[in-house]
Amino acid sequence: MANPYSKQAGAYKQSQIETASPEEILIMLYDGAIRFLLVAKKAHDAGEIEKRHKNILNAQHIIQEFMSSLDMEIGGEMAINLYRLYEYLNYRLIQFNIQKDLGMLDEVLEHLRSLKKTWEEAIRIAKKERSSVEPESSGSEILRA
Repeated sequence: MANPYSKQAGAYKQSQIETASPEEILIMLYDGAIRFLLVAKKAHDAGEIEKRHKNILNAQHIIQEFMSSLDMEIGGEMAINLYRLYEYLNYRLIQFNIQKDLGMLDEVLEHLRSLKKTWEEAIRIAKKERSSVEPESSGSEILRA
């Protein structure tokens, strides 16, 4: 039976994305990657191979988007280090798909949760600084729009 509210929920989600700031979209993407990996983990435990694989790929797409959105010129060493970390996380997901070692999946989840928390704190600090004095940099410019 189809959910009668799914169309409205989809429209609401689309509206959220269209009106979100780049910082809010970043956090939404982290939430999405984490959610995909949690679904993949559950599917792994249930022996649902196709569902596990699909959700791993979705998380990888988000991580690859993080990689491609980094501005190496403006972000410098920080952007390079983030790129390397994202590259490593993507590699660990590839290895998980081959070896089926849940420790690899848990490692990626731990890193994504930590990165999300770090970005949330950086965004909170940048907003606080912007509200008191207009700073030259919010830290989010290492991401391309």
